[in-house]
Amino acid sequence: MTDKSGLTKRQRVDNRRAALIAERTSWLTHWREISEYQQPMLGRFLVTDQNRGRKRHNQIYDRTALGASRTLAAGMLSGMTSPARPWFRLGLGDQDLAQSGAVKTWLHQTGVLIREIFNRSNTYRALQQGYLELGLFGTWADVILPDFETVVHHYPMTIGEYALGHDDKGQINSFVREFKMTVGQLVEQFGIENVSTSVKNMYDRHQVDTWIPVCHLVEPRRDRDMRKADAKNMAFASIYFEASRDPDKDFLRESGFKRFPVLAPRWEVTGNDIYGTSPGMEALGDVKQLQHQQLRKSQAIDYQVNPPLQVPTQYKDAARHRLPGGVMYVDATTQGQGIRSAFEVNLNLQHLHEDILDVRQRINAAYYADMFLMMANDTRSGVTATEIAERHEEKLLMLGPVLERLHNELLSPLIDITFDYAAEAGILPPAPPELEGMDLNIEFVSTLAQAQRTVSAQGMDRLLGSVGSLAGLFPAVVDKINPYQVVDDYADMYGVNPKAIVPTEDAQAAANARAKAAQAQAAMAQAPAMAQTAKAISGIDPGNMRDVMNQFQGYGSGPAV
Repeated sequence: MTDKSGLTKRQRVDNRRAALIAERTSWLTHWREISEYQQPMLGRFLVTDQNRGRKRHNQIYDRTALGASRTLAAGMLSGMTSPARPWFRLGLGDQDLAQSGAVKTWLHQTGVLIREIFNRSNTYRALQQGYLELGLFGTWADVILPDFETVVHHYPMTIGEYALGHDDKGQINSFVREFKMTVGQLVEQFGIENVSTSVKNMYDRHQVDTWIPVCHLVEPRRDRDMRKADAKNMAFASIYFEASRDPDKDFLRESGFKRFPVLAPRWEVTGNDIYGTSPGMEALGDVKQLQHQQLRKSQAIDYQVNPPLQVPTQYKDAARHRLPGGVMYVDATTQGQGIRSAFEVNLNLQHLHEDILDVRQRINAAYYADMFLMMANDTRSGVTATEIAERHEEKLLMLGPVLERLHNELLSPLIDITFDYAAEAGILPPAPPELEGMDLNIEFVSTLAQAQRTVSAQGMDRLLGSVGSLAGLFPAVVDKINPYQVVDDYADMYGVNPKAIVPTEDAQAAANARAKAAQAQAAMAQAPAMAQTAKAISGIDPGNMRDVMNQFQGYGSGPAV
């Protein structure tokens, strides 16, 4: 069946695959160099690149870049998505509704459930690889599919085995992957009735371990029927097909997704580029220089240990004696020559060594390894906690734009997809009625996210310190500070559990009750003195009191009648 352009669906799919793969061509050389000089086991640039046991670290004489990239990946995992502590929480745009007890409990329980799904699935293993790929190549792709046992399962990709496309807003919405599956895997996953005739014949001949090129395309479906909700009319089409054409079988499987099931974050993006740039790209020149310097240093050491020799002819048969500890007997050419070494080479490697240290430092800085290892690398004594905090926060500012992009392109879609799969599996806790039709917000409370907020907390600290200083001269300035709002802002900056903070209305009511209780207690303390005064007053003779008052006013008492 053809469309208006006269193309069949398979021809349209082949054309889209070719266009996406052609778009990434200009990046391949750069990615290959990064893989070759920094992480040779990553990257698949040919369909035949599976099980790369033959890949060797032939271009690596110094592993600084390899270690720095791993430090970056480990630091991002522990700082952004630590499995050991909560790194996000669910909330609502309506803050008044979010303070409801039932709503707050549901949000907390749902967040705990999603984190438990991450712990039980391969989420954190996939994220570890993802941060490594992002630091090296600037782009990563990860397909998330529903799983019966763990709710979600990740299929992380490495650079070169996929191609991406984006929409008019620059958001990734298309994905194609070229890979290989064995005949046995094809039949097991897609069924004998859906594979090509050649694969079916190989399966019948028990050639189940033969590798077959396969493609997987995910893209927005442009010919969907909005009145239908089946897999072939969902928002995104998912098509598996063998790379070789078969006149009888177009696709292995055609289905769909309600939401784009691919995480495709970029480290940084320039203009309208599809693929991202990375620390690995920035460090590549330094990495090449470092490898060259280490090679030259090794050659210089070889020259010192075993230099080329210009040997007199009488040494011709003394090769064995030139080994360490050997003794060669030769005729002296000058008087009093004595015993000495057969050859002397003394190359000064100090300047080369210093330059190597400088290059290593630049590579570590490019990968932010110096930031993540700042505490471990600082051997100075007497360093104050304030200095460490300020230096740490200053460096974290450099990661601010990257964290924001990863929140939007990686972590928020990850939580949304997992929430959808959990809802489809029917394992979410029952939602309160007031949440119907409400959109959920995701708030990140990881270590790095809180560190970014700590910069804002410094402004609050300085304000309160200044107000405290002014209060000694102008006590009225204290009235300009709303203490309840200050506590709420601090709790938000530091990512404190909302349950630990009492709502302002309840805090104000408690303060009023406390003030009334203090007034009542003060009144009770004054009651005995007031009673004694009243008793004394009640014992005074009114006539005598009038005489006393008249005397104070200048009048005397009249004669008694």
